[in-house]
Amino acid sequence: MSPEQKGIAGCILLVVLLCTSLPVAFSMAVVGVVGFAWVLGDWQPALNMMSMNLFDIFSNYNLTVIPLFVLMGQLAFHGGISRRLFSAAYNWLGGLPGGLAMATVGACAAFGAICGSGPATTATMASVALPEMKRYGYDMQLGTGVVAAGGTLGMMIPPSVVFIVYAILTEQSIGKLFISGIIPGIMTVFLFCLTIYWQCKRRPQLAPAAPKNTLAMKLRSLLGVSETLILFALVMGGMFAGWFSANEAAAIGAAGTVVITVVQRKLTWKTFAQSLRETMRTSCMVMVIVAGAAIFGNFLAITRLPFQLAGWLSGLAIPGWCVIGLIIVFYLFAGCFVDALALVLLTVPIFYPVVVELGYHPIWFGVMIVLVTQMGVITPPVGVCVYVVSGIERDVPLQTVFKGAMPYLYMMVIAAILITMFPQLCLWLPNLSR
Repeated sequence: MSPEQKGIAGCILLVVLLCTSLPVAFSMAVVGVVGFAWVLGDWQPALNMMSMNLFDIFSNYNLTVIPLFVLMGQLAFHGGISRRLFSAAYNWLGGLPGGLAMATVGACAAFGAICGSGPATTATMASVALPEMKRYGYDMQLGTGVVAAGGTLGMMIPPSVVFIVYAILTEQSIGKLFISGIIPGIMTVFLFCLTIYWQCKRRPQLAPAAPKNTLAMKLRSLLGVSETLILFALVMGGMFAGWFSANEAAAIGAAGTVVITVVQRKLTWKTFAQSLRETMRTSCMVMVIVAGAAIFGNFLAITRLPFQLAGWLSGLAIPGWCVIGLIIVFYLFAGCFVDALALVLLTVPIFYPVVVELGYHPIWFGVMIVLVTQMGVITPPVGVCVYVVSGIERDVPLQTVFKGAMPYLYMMVIAAILITMFPQLCLWLPNLSR
């Protein structure tokens, strides 16, 4: 067999292992080591490659941003910041048709700015927003769908774990990738709110009107978002101005969250220890998956399969945007079956050379990757954010949550089309940064 055929066989074996429920990291590592030895005909180089990759990943300074940003989100959650965000958003938007649902989307976006994880944002806002929607008589298909879709904003609004992993895989600037997600994130929030408004105008029974608040109440509620604005301005503003790197920004953000929650007397030793445990568990999971993907990526590299695929796709007699469209369709389909982070780690080494060969900007492609993986976490059967909502709100059937999330999937497709047509939506802010 040729190296390319061995690469295809390795990909098929990986899919088989994933179907057996073997953890993603171990599946990729096993296929990577065995495949590497198979191509070279010797086990020693494969074992050397595995040990070097494990050492390189776990000693990689750039990866320190993951536990620091995860810790920042955990401290913000246990410090009650998420509840204050929701309260402020509700005070301003509650009087509109579907205002409570719009407030949930706004709070998801704001919490995503200090969390970086879609499922974590979903879990946080589900525990905060769904009881309020029930109290006001909201239709639970609308409510659970909004929470599941809104939680995905934690993947796009910086800081984002997916952006960090993409940056490491492609050797791009983490700071510029973070900044590139701001405008697409705000655009997606607007599209979600527009969808809620249209649904509730067409069928007012979905969302009974909530009492309107006075201007004084609205202004007082802004105090609840002050700490989030401070943290976001400190972290993102510092990176945008070139004052510090992504790693330093993550450290400052985590330290700032500790200071804010301690000063407000919202952080106890118990919640601090719980935040550390959750941070350690999440960070270890991500790091092990990244290590497994690096091993599998080395196997693919020596088979030259990604480069052959890049050459074939770039040589097709079709416009470049058609190739990008095919890649997006692939992600939409694959996202139905594979976890978002695993999908990024598996496919970026394959598709990145194709995109670069076609002349597309790597930062733009990073935003597109995050957007299409956002779609994957609300599509059946492996819609992680939908499962999170269903696990918290057990009275609502799983299929109801999936159905409620579908209108927002269409909005993400529209967002993908818009950033394909207008790449400057992603590139304008990074081009301004130092």
